[in-house]
Amino acid sequence: MARCGLRWGVFLAAGIVALASGRADAQTARADLRDAQGQSVGTVTFTQGQEGVHVSVRAAKLPPGYHGFHVHAVGKCEGPAFTSAGGHFNPAGRNHPEHAGDLPALLVNADGSGWMTFHTVRFKLNDLFDADGSALIIHGAPDNYAHIPDRYRPAPDSGTLGTGDAGARIACGVITR
Repeated sequence: MARCGLRWGVFLAAGIVALASGRADAQTARADLRDAQGQSVGTVTFTQGQEGVHVSVRAAKLPPGYHGFHVHAVGKCEGPAFTSAGGHFNPAGRNHPEHAGDLPALLVNADGSGWMTFHTVRFKLNDLFDADGSALIIHGAPDNYAHIPDRYRPAPDSGTLGTGDAGARIACGVITR
């Protein structure tokens, strides 16, 4: 009897997770993050729901502190600089921090681990799978979210308008279904 209850509990929990995403057949995607040396440093999962995309991040072996965290426009991760991923995913042609790919900063702990989960309505999961795909990038510095430092007065430079001064690309993962 207890075994039967356990099986039903697992089945019901799986159904609740599927319903929470908005559909029993929710679309999912994943990015396996690698650093410039090709070492695995984390995983990002995306789940499309009725009211947006749920994003979950697990990372390790990264420098402590806040890191810019963005979807980039091209699904290519050629190290060591990962410039093959192009600029931020930005189908509407807006300035930073209004790019569809501008996401919350990732906080990495002193031991090199970090995790976060959030919900976004900036894109639909299918939007990330255009002809050249998309990638997820972790940057070496925090994103300033267009809080323009005084050094840029009277006008910010293209770097801060394009990336929020998030620095070098230290990890990359192609987003796949």
